Amino acid sequence: MPNEWKDASKQIFDVVASPDAERVLVSARGDVFSVPAEKGITFNLTQTPGVHERNAVWSPDGKYVAYLSDETGEFEVYLKEAKVGAKATQLTNGADTYKFSIGWSPDSKKILWADRKLRLRYVDVETKKVTDVIDSEWGIVRNYNWSPDSKWVVFSRPTDNQMSVVSVYNLESKEIKDVTDNWYDSGSPRFSADGKYIVFVSERDFNPIYSSTEWNHSYSDMDRVYMAILSKDTPSPFALENDTVKIGGQKPADKKEDKKEEDKPAVKAVKIDFEGIQDRIVSLPIKASNYNNVNLVGDKVYYSQYDKGVTTKMYDLKEKKETVLGKFAYDVTSNNKKMIVLENGKYAILSLPTEAVKIEKTVDTSNMKVWVDYAKEWKQIYDESWRQMRDFFYVSNMHGLNWKEMHDKYTVLVPYVRHRDDLTYLIGELIGELNIGHAYVLSGERPEPKRIKTGLLGAKISTDKSGYFKIDEILKGANWDQKLRSPLTEVGVNAKVGDYIVAVNGISAKTTNDLYSMLVGLADKEVELSLNSKASEEGARRVLVKPIADESELYYYNWIQTNIEKVNKATNGEVGYIHIPDMGRDGLNMFARLFYPQLNKKGLIVDDRGNGGGNVSPMIIERLQREVQRANIRRNSKH
Repeated sequence: MPNEWKDASKQIFDVVASPDAERVLVSARGDVFSVPAEKGITFNLTQTPGVHERNAVWSPDGKYVAYLSDETGEFEVYLKEAKVGAKATQLTNGADTYKFSIGWSPDSKKILWADRKLRLRYVDVETKKVTDVIDSEWGIVRNYNWSPDSKWVVFSRPTDNQMSVVSVYNLESKEIKDVTDNWYDSGSPRFSADGKYIVFVSERDFNPIYSSTEWNHSYSDMDRVYMAILSKDTPSPFALENDTVKIGGQKPADKKEDKKEEDKPAVKAVKIDFEGIQDRIVSLPIKASNYNNVNLVGDKVYYSQYDKGVTTKMYDLKEKKETVLGKFAYDVTSNNKKMIVLENGKYAILSLPTEAVKIEKTVDTSNMKVWVDYAKEWKQIYDESWRQMRDFFYVSNMHGLNWKEMHDKYTVLVPYVRHRDDLTYLIGELIGELNIGHAYVLSGERPEPKRIKTGLLGAKISTDKSGYFKIDEILKGANWDQKLRSPLTEVGVNAKVGDYIVAVNGISAKTTNDLYSMLVGLADKEVELSLNSKASEEGARRVLVKPIADESELYYYNWIQTNIEKVNKATNGEVGYIHIPDMGRDGLNMFARLFYPQLNKKGLIVDDRGNGGGNVSPMIIERLQREVQRANIRRNSKH
């Protein structure tokens, strides 16, 4: 297979900015790129076909780039200068599982990461010594970062009741102390830029939503952003205030001269008083919702809200005011002066904003080009897929298989792969050896033909000997639902079984042997049909319809309605019928649509033939097994 010149920006894995955001570091299509924020040259820093480099991050001092690479066959931490041709240094070795994202300490001396064996670890850049922070028992440590003085690590860890707590680790004492308890799920912790607070998100708001289908409830939008005040000497940003009168004649404070950058004071040591720390947790007075990615710089708290998309907001602790910054995701640079944002697939660099942002200039990623050696790339994809199952399969014994032997069994076929679908098939055969459900293989980049949607009428239509087209059957629809719209049954069309379609958009149907050739590209567009009760264009009436692109939902709907009628007729109306197409959102919705209207039946036939699978079956079974706990009785009504 020949090499190909490809645009790596179509497969971006991760993007971070340099300390002062002059450049951005992009992990894309297995390579690491240095891209100018405004003007300059785009550099491919790694240029390694057949090797997957990811999660690249700039050191806070700007000297180095660290990243994860599977050059050895396992993901290890590497370090190199941020320039083309610089030699990479391997910092870790002996990897035995998958590594998640990495993070530099502010002093640029250590790199932190979590892994699939539930460990949180860091490596000393100079000595290459790896230190374990915690070996978690109850789940992956997913949120972790450093204190500004590089002497503490804050992280959230799952506990035995599946509620995560915010904890800190001291590099000198090796002690781990909890900042929160596990009565409430807490995550996304981060030290404030000045080291006085830990900001985090926690689910502590309980506002039940009552069901409209039954007397039941659920909880959502439970998050708020919280601040743990680390020292007893630090006042609360929400402390009560009392204005006082200043006495005249006071000497004004001395005006301090502007300090040069090189004269800036050393980073202050972070002080944490653990006694009573949970009593020093305060909440931002914002709406309960779903939050993530919290940063506190100066007196500004930045955070992401997830509600039908991501919105970045800011809370001003001094003004006690929340501001919506924009519909974008964000990250703060290591010097806490700039912000990199992602909006509509485009990246931009901003000075830390204090008001709504209108993004005008974006980072140009169009020069991220790379020669792709498909033979090497596909071998790497195969190997990483094998490792993913090794590290993430739910039991370590791989259902009794020698998983290395399975790798070797199929790897001999990889050199014969000639298309991305061939590789997908091969990986599917490998994973199929595990004999497990819900193990899916999805193809990556592959050529696909442009699909032109043909307009469909929600009917069975045949060619008549007259040369026109006859309507043999019209599918019933629920026209109030856009997914179940049956075009020929809509108001004003008045089409009937036996009618002839004699023209489409004024063109005689006799001009073609296939009616649908006249509807190519007309799905969801207005079309004029000429209908007649006889095979003639004379006297035909013209109606406007909007064909649909897919009739499968209509056929399914009609099949269900037919089954309901059959069961109803066979049982004299005493037994109901429910079909569940899958155990996901659609299956749950179909169950709700058919279950509650038939609660007056003496019995139910629950049909799950052709079920697409999923995980809501316990919810459905629980409802079917539920015993009556209460009933409403109303005077003068029939019970």
